Amino acid sequence: MKKLIPAFVAIVLILLIAVTSLGMKLIEKYSYSKETADMNEYFNLQADTETAIVLQDEILEDKALLLDGTYYFALDTVQRYFNERFYEDRGENLLLYTTPDDIIRTSIGSTEYIQNGAGQDAGFVIARYEGNTLYIAVEYVKKFTNFSYEPFSEPSRMQVYTQWGEQELAEISKDTQIRYQGGVKSEILKEMEKGSQVVVLDEMDTWVRVKSDAIIGYVEKKRLGGIHSETMTAVTDYQEPEYTRIARNGRVCMAWHQVTTQAANAYLSDVLDGVEGLNTISPTWFSLSDNEGNFTSIASVDYVAQAHQMGLEVWGLVDNFNKEVDSYSVLSSTTKRARLIEGLIQAAAACGMDGINIDFEQISEETGEHFVQFIRELSIPCRANGIVLSIDNYVPVGNTGHYGRAEQGRVADYVIIMGYDEHWSGSSEAGSVASIDFVETGIEKTLEEVPADKIINAVPFYTRVWKSGGGEVTSDAVGMEAADKFLADNGVSAVWDESTCQNYAEFEKDGMFYQVWLEDEQSIEVKLNRMASYNIAGVGAWKLGLERPSVWNVIDLYLHG
Repeated sequence: MKKLIPAFVAIVLILLIAVTSLGMKLIEKYSYSKETADMNEYFNLQADTETAIVLQDEILEDKALLLDGTYYFALDTVQRYFNERFYEDRGENLLLYTTPDDIIRTSIGSTEYIQNGAGQDAGFVIARYEGNTLYIAVEYVKKFTNFSYEPFSEPSRMQVYTQWGEQELAEISKDTQIRYQGGVKSEILKEMEKGSQVVVLDEMDTWVRVKSDAIIGYVEKKRLGGIHSETMTAVTDYQEPEYTRIARNGRVCMAWHQVTTQAANAYLSDVLDGVEGLNTISPTWFSLSDNEGNFTSIASVDYVAQAHQMGLEVWGLVDNFNKEVDSYSVLSSTTKRARLIEGLIQAAAACGMDGINIDFEQISEETGEHFVQFIRELSIPCRANGIVLSIDNYVPVGNTGHYGRAEQGRVADYVIIMGYDEHWSGSSEAGSVASIDFVETGIEKTLEEVPADKIINAVPFYTRVWKSGGGEVTSDAVGMEAADKFLADNGVSAVWDESTCQNYAEFEKDGMFYQVWLEDEQSIEVKLNRMASYNIAGVGAWKLGLERPSVWNVIDLYLHG
């Protein structure tokens, strides 16, 4: 018996140790961690001046700065999330903001800005460089943009809203914590007292994702009560000005008239012989001539007067085709843009033009933002002087997003799609100039950014005759009559190709392979019917003189429904 007692005691001790160990493990597993998170690390703050931005319910990678008691957003942040109309001219040390009737400007580093010709003091530095990055005071951005922001400290952060709607709220029913993740061992982001309120972002089985004072984390579901919805109060401090426009009654029928010399203006009546339904003509009169914003002009007062007698509006075209001119150099300078705009407005007034047609092509991606600013600025005097502003654009395929079609659609009167050059002189393979799918894609993609009543789709009056052989592909652009003659001379008849909605012909001769996708009455009619189905503003054509007179009968049917 005496021998059994020590054994019993040993067993009891072993059990006690096991129970104690198990209890410690259970306590360790289910007890609440008191470890707090490094909030600078949580918000990825790298410097004392940095301020985290929580936009709606998302922590942005972008950071604001708190400098001399003023909060600043980087220009890139402003353009991406708040307002794309702020424009930096680094060369002239300017920050610009363009409205329908004014260019508001401030010198970078200044507290003053000029609006409607009058100087005003903001009371803080409006824009400043930190390193190579331009920062704009948040309060200055708010002058032209509806958003709310609420700053918090330790660490520096701000809650920003640009949209307002229904919001789920809940009350903390017992003192608790917001944790980094859903689990009692996760680090503590914020202590929460009973009765405080949180925004409910996402509910799970036992944890709820919440937000409080721009801190986003997780709270146990059992610690929340009184979940309810509230409508947020929208900020409407800034009233967006109206971009008025000049619009024709009925569909626009515009055609470009390629004029290369002053003397050629005298042949307007000849090029319009047999033309019916045309209500707008765009002569190629102006071309950038240097890197200072100057241009050549072959505009004619007599031409405009004659066109007006024929019931036509005249939209003078300006191009950037001079290879000696650097479009970036001209468009990236506020002074040079102003010189170019002033010259164009004076030229329009001098000859009585009704509109200006901008045909700037092969704009580089780095030039894009400056081109868009040019269009904004040009729209101001056009609007004030009753001059129609139209912009020529490629079909939106490939890398052409930097042309800013959406902003064009807001500030210009018409956005013209050059619905051709699907295959062009430099193409490595033969193909249609404007197949129906290509044309329709251009309209549909443009409609994603531009209102239908501002879109003009231009059709080609020309065909390309393709020649392949010896490893080379070449083509010649010819008018409708010339294309027909080429096929007739070679004893070839074209047949309808349903995939392109064009008459197509091919043949071999002298070891070369020829292909022709005709632009004619049938192909133009299909294009016009598709255009009518989208209810866009009208049709354009490149160029007068390449068409067969009978094509105008087809266009006239489109114009009159």
